[in-house]
Amino acid sequence: MYDRKKLAGIAAHRKKWQDEALSPGLRRSPERIKRFSTVSDEEIGTLYTPDPLSNFDYGEDLGFPGQYPYTRGVQPSMYRGRLWTMRQFAGFGSAEDTNARFKFLLSQGQTGLSTAFHFPTLMGYDSDSLRAKGEVGMCGVAVDSLKDMEILFDGIPLDKVTTSMTINGPAAMVFAMYLAVAEKQGVPFHKVGGTIQNDILKEYIAQHSWIFPPEPSMRIITDILGYCADNVPKWNTISISGYHIREAGSTAVQELAFTIGDGIAYVQAGIDAGIPVDKFAPRLSYFFNAHMDFFEEIAKYRAARRMWARIMRERFHAKDENSWKLRFHTQTAGCTLTAQQPMNNVVRVALQALSGVLGGTQSLHTNSMDETLALPTEQAVTVALRTQQIIAEESGVANTIDPLGGSFFLEQLTNEMEEKAMEYIRKIDEMGGMVAAIKRGYPQREVADAAFHFQRLVDAGEKRIVGLNVYRSPDEAPIPLLKVDERVEKQQVARTKEVRRKRNAKKAQACLSALKEGSLDPKVNLMPLLVDAARAYVTLGEMCDTLRETMGVYTDPAMF
Repeated sequence: MYDRKKLAGIAAHRKKWQDEALSPGLRRSPERIKRFSTVSDEEIGTLYTPDPLSNFDYGEDLGFPGQYPYTRGVQPSMYRGRLWTMRQFAGFGSAEDTNARFKFLLSQGQTGLSTAFHFPTLMGYDSDSLRAKGEVGMCGVAVDSLKDMEILFDGIPLDKVTTSMTINGPAAMVFAMYLAVAEKQGVPFHKVGGTIQNDILKEYIAQHSWIFPPEPSMRIITDILGYCADNVPKWNTISISGYHIREAGSTAVQELAFTIGDGIAYVQAGIDAGIPVDKFAPRLSYFFNAHMDFFEEIAKYRAARRMWARIMRERFHAKDENSWKLRFHTQTAGCTLTAQQPMNNVVRVALQALSGVLGGTQSLHTNSMDETLALPTEQAVTVALRTQQIIAEESGVANTIDPLGGSFFLEQLTNEMEEKAMEYIRKIDEMGGMVAAIKRGYPQREVADAAFHFQRLVDAGEKRIVGLNVYRSPDEAPIPLLKVDERVEKQQVARTKEVRRKRNAKKAQACLSALKEGSLDPKVNLMPLLVDAARAYVTLGEMCDTLRETMGVYTDPAMF
């Protein structure tokens, strides 16, 4: 891309600048800290020039938007054609509570839905389980049966709005309920659009809301891949998620590497299940964190697109260009929010959201200022949504495509990010793939070590966090917080028991028997059986308990 003689001249000129301008200046006024580094503690140089990019090829490494290798974006017109989807994560209390929040957000200009489920649902238990006591509706919406799902999406046409559902271990069961609701609304499956997270590998690495061991979990995932390819073609079957890996303390490179590594494992599993790669790969999507280091995050997104395009074309020999395109959702970093001086979180979120937009995200959630203290209030979530709208309508950053492309700093950071992430992927391949690496505890240890290293930097004051270890304020006025009504649990338990009492008991039992029998035959796709069970008002916990009997339960290995 660059003339080598000119690059040599620039390198010589830079050396002269360092000797004649920079060094004398630093003797008079030293740099404010000894070492500059990213949030991930990758060292940052004083000045970036084109000479380190001597092997940079514009066509192969950068290219044009909407064309391989998609470094500059997956759509030719990007935000000049259509803005990113503004998709605020929402869910608390009862299905009625969350339905009201969904409708409020849509009335305020949100363009897609994102559902947060309470912890019992995430773990595959009904609200009347002893394990659910005290947790019902506290950190998400309680969904036990089709009845809850009907209420959750009452008055929301599922052929007009796309819905993302953050659910993993019981993703197939919740998805089956969603399809049953669409059916009741008269919406054919081929018109239903949205996403289930369905990324169980990152649960073993980071978030830990699993149910079954890796092998049967991967079987369920490939069943979903095959079922959607044939019946729900607009549905994103997996949201391959780096977000939770980063929240657990990983570096940006680790988030990128382990997330792409999970993606490789899912593609291989689909191929091994006999599904042609171009039949399912176009509906895979990604989910990344937007952390505090502005340029590091943008480089991560650009490197991810380029890596995935090359992996899909060269490693898996995908022919459909849509299989090469890495489409991703971004959420601002919950782990960066502080309980101290919570109003400062509005600024943090704005910067993080801007990095997601400049990195070319397809959809975006902006955290609310109060989320480190409680589920967001209506006022707080409105400010979070308005943050996206101000970026979209007032900042001008959506007026041109990839405005930071070509920055010497950003392109070098992108290259370094890709190189380091690919080194991790090579190590994982040598271990036999991501499932084998997880069983050995490799990514888990890497993330734990990175989290410990960062915390030591914070404790030592080398990483400064406003309001936490610098610029602290002794007197802070409290902000309003959302509290979930204590009656929610009692009402939800009563509803679930009523569902069991009123449903056709013989039909429900027949569905569970069919599910159990089907789970014992690896050739049977479980999705049709789960949809039948959802239609019969079989509860989430009953479906999961049936599969626990035949598939077993995962236990995290002890690691030191």
